[in-house]
Amino acid sequence: MADELKVFTGTAHPALAKAVCSYLGIPLGQAEVFQFSNSNTFVRILENVRSCDVFVIQPTCAPANSNLMELLIMVDALKRASAGRITAVMPYYGYSRTDKKDQPRVPITARLVADLITVAGANRVLTVDLHAPQIQGFFNIPVDELTAFYLISRYFQEKELKDLVVVAPDIGKAKEARDFAARLGVPVAIVEKRRVGNADKTEILTIIGEVEGKRVLMVDDEIDTAGTMTTALAALQKMGATELYAACTHPIFSGQAPQRLAASPVKELVVTDSVPLKDGQLLSKVTVLSVAPLIGEAIHRIHAGLSVGAMFA
Repeated sequence: MADELKVFTGTAHPALAKAVCSYLGIPLGQAEVFQFSNSNTFVRILENVRSCDVFVIQPTCAPANSNLMELLIMVDALKRASAGRITAVMPYYGYSRTDKKDQPRVPITARLVADLITVAGANRVLTVDLHAPQIQGFFNIPVDELTAFYLISRYFQEKELKDLVVVAPDIGKAKEARDFAARLGVPVAIVEKRRVGNADKTEILTIIGEVEGKRVLMVDDEIDTAGTMTTALAALQKMGATELYAACTHPIFSGQAPQRLAASPVKELVVTDSVPLKDGQLLSKVTVLSVAPLIGEAIHRIHAGLSVGAMFA
């Protein structure tokens, strides 16, 4: 029983948790998770976890506050049930975009969330493609950051698209785009944009690089309202790009995102299942790649005391 591997999940993404357990060849841990009529979250662990190595799979996507509270309460319940080690598995780290003080009198919520997870009793965190890698430094416990970079790049390698250019959606993502382009052996271009206020509105200033007569692939870590993505794709089309592709790890798809993407000129959008997609968001243009084997292998390695970094060597 001691050090036995167990995986639990809240209500955020049970399908992913089941897929991870299928990869690991173990049953999903039994837990009761629901909200009372007063919206308070209740958690009860329905099996013995004393001295076990426990992983809680819970992306803190929408509804972010409810999913975050579920995670914190599950971690607390497991700690009080004498779990040996608790790892918070957050395929998507909510509030990651609030990672610095970019205006007066604003919070650094990504740091606050890190503190909450630590105080709740998590011993380590496992996540996928943080919006800002420095968020790892917000924790005083170990953080393993996985990446869907190889999963997505392998998909496009197999497509063998000719005359392809990888496009960064802004200057801040230029390095990631260069790495992606290097893996595919193609050139890179950068969208220079300016964000307007706190709303998800951007103004495209120019395209740095040659895209006329080329297929383009825009890569980003997440798509939220799709305003930036669709505006940039329209600009690329105007600049003479012949075929438009896009890829991201986290398909948040808030608000009008599905409608914007459906109406956009993008031919194919490749995403992962780090967050659940509802029926109305599963557009014909969207291809979903599963991160379950990636997370499952990382859990196996953490449990066995093996290197997680060696997965990407």
